[in-house]
Amino acid sequence: MRKTLTFVGNGTMALSMAQGLKATCEIEVVGRNPERLDAFEAALGVPVRKALLEGFDISGKTVLLCVKPGNIAAVGQQLRGRAEILYSVLAGVTLQTLRSHIDALSTVRAMPNLAATVGRSMTTLTGDASRADEAAGLFGAIGTTLWVGSEKELDIATALAGSGPAYLALVAEALADGAVREGLRRDDAMALMRGLFAGFGELIGQQHPALLKDGVMSPGGTTAAGYGALEEAAVRNAFIQAIARAHERAKALS
Repeated sequence: MRKTLTFVGNGTMALSMAQGLKATCEIEVVGRNPERLDAFEAALGVPVRKALLEGFDISGKTVLLCVKPGNIAAVGQQLRGRAEILYSVLAGVTLQTLRSHIDALSTVRAMPNLAATVGRSMTTLTGDASRADEAAGLFGAIGTTLWVGSEKELDIATALAGSGPAYLALVAEALADGAVREGLRRDDAMALMRGLFAGFGELIGQQHPALLKDGVMSPGGTTAAGYGALEEAAVRNAFIQAIARAHERAKALS
């Protein structure tokens, strides 16, 4: 019998995670709006159990909380019972806050990213350590997991792996735009960019970034010229500052 996962919330992140988990689990989704619940089921492409939030009983359930962080108190007031385990993907919402609003035997914070849709999420986890293996097994179905020992580390991980797809999307778009500017057709530029990212994903799993860079950059070559332009524009520092700003925001949300 397949495990049932109860998603409280039916937004983008909930759908991304459900897409990655639907092959191994039964999906239940809880929300305020019946039409949005129907839309969630249609987008997921498989039948799901649907229920309205008000008065919903979470007793004994494995709950994945996927609402907006600011709604935690209002949502908690509408749930009844004690969950077996509560997983939260709410950025900046601490374990203490979660426990004060939603009753569960165990509580774990998780920070997946949108690559969950294709089973390649990088998910960071922390919380009740007794559930570490169970959490890794669940979220391992949508990609790679990393258990960290503190919420401070989770907030830093949020800035890197949680927000990272947006940063990489900016890089991808800029690279394609640069090729178009130089005269390449848009479709060809996009095809090259996608191939680049697909191959790089494999390479970075095997080599340190500095070694990859040195392996590509020959003296006086095209890569060295382009890399020099990136250094002149302080791109490296811009990404370091992006992580710092995102981390500060994660702490502020707490």
